[in-house]
Amino acid sequence: MPITYEHEPPYSVGVLIGSLSTESINRRLATALMRLAPDQFQFTEIEIGQLPLYNRDFDVDYPPVARDFKRALADVDALLFVTPEYNRSLPGALKNAIDWASRPFGDNALSRKPSAVIGASSGAIGTAVAQQQLRSILSFCDAPQMNAPEAYIQMKPGLITDEGDVTVESTREFLETYLARFLEFTTRVLTVLPR
Repeated sequence: MPITYEHEPPYSVGVLIGSLSTESINRRLATALMRLAPDQFQFTEIEIGQLPLYNRDFDVDYPPVARDFKRALADVDALLFVTPEYNRSLPGALKNAIDWASRPFGDNALSRKPSAVIGASSGAIGTAVAQQQLRSILSFCDAPQMNAPEAYIQMKPGLITDEGDVTVESTREFLETYLARFLEFTTRVLTVLPR
């Protein structure tokens, strides 16, 4: 008997980019991922830069920008986090966004949402420490994560163009495999935990 899924592709994927810089190498990586993705994914960047610093005093009445942010998270099937590493940690803007997403208590927009983590750095360890911290936070927030393949991209000059073209074949193939696995993972999670 064939398996039938309650939620069939295409899946909408919200992309959260940890860097606020318009010239971010992680923004370039996110652009490449969106270009390389299988047709079963439809990507939308979920903007985090306009969120004020989270304060629990807002829990009784979220500001409009935070309500819009939580609505955008609710409207997607899965989440892709593309993060740099700042001082051996994830960027404050990304942690702030997660705090808004997961509050107030009992209204966690990340819960049961399939997620994947990737990041680029000019250094050889390619955001490994930031990603591990982000994974720990997402685990606490009950966001199922694709654990493999891990993806720590060392961004060398010319690896990804401003338009999102990956110029090294082995890197392009790796990113395509990463996205294919994320599609498989998203399908499995949404089969077990339908929205």
